[in-house]
Amino acid sequence: MTDRPGRLPAAPPPARHTRLRDALPVRYVTRRLAGTAGLLLVLSLAVFALLGLAPGDPARTLLGTRGATPEALASVRAAHHLDEPLVSQYARWLTGALSGDLGASIRTGESVAAALAERLALTGQLVLAGFAVALLLGLPLGVLAGLRARRPVDRAVQSLGVLALSTPAFAGGLLLIYVFSLMLGWLPAYGPGTGGADRLLHLLLPGITLGLAVTAVLIKLVRAAVVRELAREHVTFALARGVPARTVLVRYVLRGTVVPVTTGIGLVLAYLLAGTVLVEQVFALPGLGQLLVQSVTFKDIPVVQAEALLIAALVCLANLAADLTHPLVDPRLRTERHRRRPGRSTPDELAEVKA
Repeated sequence: MTDRPGRLPAAPPPARHTRLRDALPVRYVTRRLAGTAGLLLVLSLAVFALLGLAPGDPARTLLGTRGATPEALASVRAAHHLDEPLVSQYARWLTGALSGDLGASIRTGESVAAALAERLALTGQLVLAGFAVALLLGLPLGVLAGLRARRPVDRAVQSLGVLALSTPAFAGGLLLIYVFSLMLGWLPAYGPGTGGADRLLHLLLPGITLGLAVTAVLIKLVRAAVVRELAREHVTFALARGVPARTVLVRYVLRGTVVPVTTGIGLVLAYLLAGTVLVEQVFALPGLGQLLVQSVTFKDIPVVQAEALLIAALVCLANLAADLTHPLVDPRLRTERHRRRPGRSTPDELAEVKA
């Protein structure tokens, strides 16, 4: 069957690997990876410099007041290379970090990698619990506020979000402990538990405390996205054509909120990781947050440096994953050069054929 005059032959649908290559070109992915690596390098240098300029001597803190003789101080500084210039210390640390050696803790002598690995699981479980609470509360409340924009329901939801965001984590945690542990006796007040169901029970109150502040961020993101999608022409046209409101909400409105919500995942993760410092202190959880507080107090540079880099890497990787996911879920974000495939004509070429 021949094609009609004045029309170009239709191109066959591209293969899956071709669509993936068009959505995520190698140059784009490489540029994003290089930018993430450069950002981590700058962050590590900044943290190292700030720790070096901070007041206090790790050797004197470690020895205390009784054994802090000049000879003992010099011996501790030499053992941990604290007597070297700051640039030499950073170069030594960076060389070891690139080879997988994060050094040893000045305070305990324990391997930094082992200390982080021991506490990473508990902090990861706490972050997942807070994220689950934020999703269960933030997504439906954000959609409800967007659908009832500038109405009493919207104002009530936003007021609750502002209240949750402005409540300090230690105050919210203490209030939950008082109500659910002391008054009602339903949940344990502190500690990580023994594992399994007991660990989950011990993480309920910390997870709620951590997730409430992030809930307000998700409510804002989802509400703004829903309001913006409801104002688009294709949504108005679908409602005018008699498409059921539930179908419009699921197929058009909620689908259009995927990109802005995934954009805020990095921000949400940053809030969660920062909040673990106070939450772990309130609920006596031996995680990364508690380790960071102790290490900063003793100016344990290897531990603080490694943990700051780990947290920054997690946030950067979350942002990187969101950036790489956007072109896959929303073809509008792909550039014209990457959208155009062999055999597919541009609007200008079609106009020339019709002429």
